[in-house]
This record gives sequence, structure tokens and C-alpha cells, in this order.
Amino acid sequence: MRRPIRLKIFAITLVLLLLMVVVTWLSVMNLRTLHTHVRALSDYYLPLNERVASVEILVRQQLVHAERIIAGLQAARADAEFLARESQAFDLRGINADQVLDASVRLTDEARARPPGEHAAVSLALLARQLTAIQTARQRFHASFREYQLEAEQGNPRSQQVVRAALARAKDAVDVEIGQALETINGLTRDTAARAKREEARAVRLTWIITAIATALGLIFAWAVSRALVEPIRRLLSGTHKVEQGELDVEIQVRTRDELAELAEAFNHMVLGLKEKERIRETFGRYVDPRIVQGLLDNRLPTEGGQQQVMTVFFSDLAGFTRLCEGLTPDATVRLLNRYFGGMAEVIRAQQGIIDKYIGDAVMAFWGPPFTSEQEHARLCCAAALEQQARLQALAHELPAILGVRRGLPQLVARMGIATGEVVMGAIGSPTARGYTVIGDTVNLAARLEQANKLYGSRILVAQATRDRAAEAFVFRELDRLRVAGRSEPEHVYELVGRSGELKADTLARVEAYARGLAAYRAREWDEAEAAFRECLRLDADDQPAAVMLERIAHLRRAPPAADWDGVWDMSAR
Repeated sequence: MRRPIRLKIFAITLVLLLLMVVVTWLSVMNLRTLHTHVRALSDYYLPLNERVASVEILVRQQLVHAERIIAGLQAARADAEFLARESQAFDLRGINADQVLDASVRLTDEARARPPGEHAAVSLALLARQLTAIQTARQRFHASFREYQLEAEQGNPRSQQVVRAALARAKDAVDVEIGQALETINGLTRDTAARAKREEARAVRLTWIITAIATALGLIFAWAVSRALVEPIRRLLSGTHKVEQGELDVEIQVRTRDELAELAEAFNHMVLGLKEKERIRETFGRYVDPRIVQGLLDNRLPTEGGQQQVMTVFFSDLAGFTRLCEGLTPDATVRLLNRYFGGMAEVIRAQQGIIDKYIGDAVMAFWGPPFTSEQEHARLCCAAALEQQARLQALAHELPAILGVRRGLPQLVARMGIATGEVVMGAIGSPTARGYTVIGDTVNLAARLEQANKLYGSRILVAQATRDRAAEAFVFRELDRLRVAGRSEPEHVYELVGRSGELKADTLARVEAYARGLAAYRAREWDEAEAAFRECLRLDADDQPAAVMLERIAHLRRAPPAADWDGVWDMSAR
């Protein structure tokens, strides 16, 4: 039942195309006539005008040379070289004039072969005769002067006044012929230009008339087809706007038996699906990250089994929160946690992270496919950690308003651990209660690194793999080689210092000094190591990792390590 709509639309298109063909054909015919007139102007009349004018200039130049020759012949002592040069120039101008006239005659004959109209054929025939008359008059002028020059050279000169009068009459005859020819050419030019202008106006007028007819017919056909289509489309459009605004209790009724009926039925099925997904999203989006919910609904994430992925896992915890809560009312504690979690969650989601769970005052999150690219998840996690520390400082200024007190405000310190590696991601739990989470050694390492901040007095500790993936965007300093609980292999532990290019010179110098001290510490060069760590404290008195390493060096001086000591600090043994 789709043919009626298709045929109507095809009919509109066909009629409009036919009208376009007619308009184009008429325009081509008019343009062809216009082109003939314009070509006559550009190829014949304007060049002929220029050539005849140049003949007039050449004849005037001949007259100048003739005057010089006359004056030279009547001088007391004739300059033969001067007379010869002027005589040669006189002849050359005449030859040039004849050449131009011959070319003009040929161009006129060419124009007569394909004139733009009957009027032009008559004028071109007249012009051909006038050009011949110009050439005859010019040659007569030339011969008269040569006759005088020959008599003067033979010693029988006429008076200068008589000679000049004769030359002037011959020159005037040439001018008359040239004037008549120019008048004929100008007449041809004016008449052809006027005809070209009329043809152009006629073409424009005809084009507008045909365009108006085509527009009217197109509107009539469009109205006839749209009358049957508008009402169903309006209903669909109204329903679409309602869905766009969040109103999903929409059902479109279309009584036609064409494609619009199928479209309305598909729309109704789509709305039912959206209602079901929205209900699920609203219910579970409060407990699970909306992207996980959407992935489960779209079948992009498996509901059974797990996937092994390389991801970056993040843990954070508020230092001394239990002691902090002892001095707060339950209501104040909840307000503080809500504000804290709200700010941290906003940062994590802005950096494309997935919040896995809240554990008391702790936050667990992860980054990785399919939510973030494999190349970016370590960098995004580090950026989120730095921004969370900045948000925490801003939150400290809001504590009086949150807690309703101005004195005895708690100090907010968040410790964070970041690790990158393989994890198992999937829906884990019982058949009746599951959570979409990540598990594995990398998760354990991130949690242990968060706890290791207590050992070094640091805020953000990252594992070796994280540092390797984000080294271009951030500055890290290696604090130690640490063996955490639950792992036999030691881990190079790094402190996330800040973004590359944004750190002060003192901070970079402190990072370099710590690196020197750590290298000396591992080589058991206690004096050199101690000097380097003290340099860190000189640059920043609050550099807790450097202070910790100085205490450790003092301990190792008192109880030197074994000969096979590898510089690893065993966290689980302390």
C-alpha cells in the first residue's frame, strides 16, 4: 500500500523536471541569440572601430612627417639624412595603414558571412565599400605628397602654401571617409547592443513567467499530496515532541493504509520500549552507574559470566573519619558525607569513571573499556584524583555552612590509591542480588596503595603500570618499592604530584632531589641519601615522604639490613 504516496511524489517530481527542461530550453535559445549579438560586438564591431581609428592616427602621423619633409626641403641647406629618415617613416606609416585597412576588409567580409541580422548585413556591405574608399583616399594623399617631393628634389618646387593646401585637402578626404566608416561602425555597435539588451530582457521575462507557472503547478501538486499526509504527520510530530519532553504515555492513531500507518505502529512500539527502559533506568540508576544500566539494557554488557579487561581502579578514604564523626551530630555527619560524595562522584563521572560502590566514607571507582578507551583510562583516573583533591580543599571552606559551626571544624584529608592491570568485570553476586563490579589482584593493589598513604604521609599513590600509562600528562615521583599485604611481588610506588607543565620549579627540584635520595638509599649510601631527603624538606617543610625516609635511614643506621637486602619495604610486616 505504499504506491500511492510514491506515485504522487514521483508525479510532482516529474512535472517539475519537465517544467525545468522547458525553462532551460527557452533560456538556451534566448542565450544563443544573445550570444550572437555579443560575439558580433566583441569579435567584429569593436575591433573594426579600433582599427579604423588607428588608420586615422597613422594618416595624421604621415601628415606630420610630410610637414617635416616640406620644411627640410625649403631650408637653406637640406639635411639629406634627416629627409631620408622622415621619408622612410612617411612610407612606413602608409604601409601600416594599408595593412590595417586590408585586415579590416577581411574582418568585415568574415562578419558579412554570418551577420547577426538583416540590418547588420546591409550596414556591413556599406562598411566594406567605405573601407575601400578610405584606402583609395589615403593612397591618393600618399601619391600627391610623393609627387610634390619629387618636383622639389628636381628643383621645381611649388610654393609651400600651395603644397600644404593640397595635402590638407587630400587629408580631409581621408578624414571624411574615416568618419563615415566610424559612423557606420558605431551605428552597428549601438543597434547590436540595443538588440542584445532587448534579448536579455526578453529571456529574463520569459524565465520568470515559466518559473511562476512551474511554482504554481508545483504548489498545486504539493497541496494535493500534502493534504493526505499532513494530519498523520502532525500526529507523529506531536507524539515525538511529547516523548522528547519525557511524556511517554503517547499512542498515535493513523487510519490510512500506507507507509504512515506502518510508521505510526513502529512509533507506538518504540514508545513502549522507551517506557520499559526508562522505568528500569530510573529504578536502578539510583544504585548503579547509569552507563552500566544502559549497557545492560542494550545488551552491550553480559549479565552472565565475566570479562577480563585491563582497567584502572581507584580507592579513596577520608583520614580519621571515625574520629571526625564522634564530634558531629548524625544529621551533620550525613550532610557532610552527602556533600563530599556528591562532589567526588561529579568529578569521577565528568572524567568518564564508573563509581563501583561507597563503603562508609570510602569510594571505589574504575575506568576502562567499554566505558573509556584503553589508551585513556589511566590518564582520566589520575586527572580525577587531582581534581578531587582540589574539590576537597574547596569543601573545607564550606564546612561552616554545612555543619552550622565556625569553630572546631574537622580537617578533611582524602587518601587515594590507583592501580592499573587486569581485572574481571561482570555481574557478581547471588541469583537474587548482584552487583556489577570488578575484582582481581589490581583491585587489591589499589586498596592497599590507598592504605599505604598512611605510611608515607602522602595523598595519592599510584602503581607502576598506572604511572607508565599516564607519564606524559602528569609528574610522578617514585617513593619506594613496597610489598603490600596479599602480594609476594614488590611494587614500585609513585606519588602523583601534579600535571605536567603546571608545577613550580621548587616542586620539580624536590622531585629530582627525592629521586637522588632514593637511588642512594637503595645503594646503602646513607649520608648521600640523607642529604638529598633533607634537601626535599628544605624546599618543602611539609614533605612527609622525605621525613619518613629520614626516619627509616636513622633506623637502618642502628640496625643495618642484611647483605641481600633489596631495598623493598615490607608493608605487611609492619
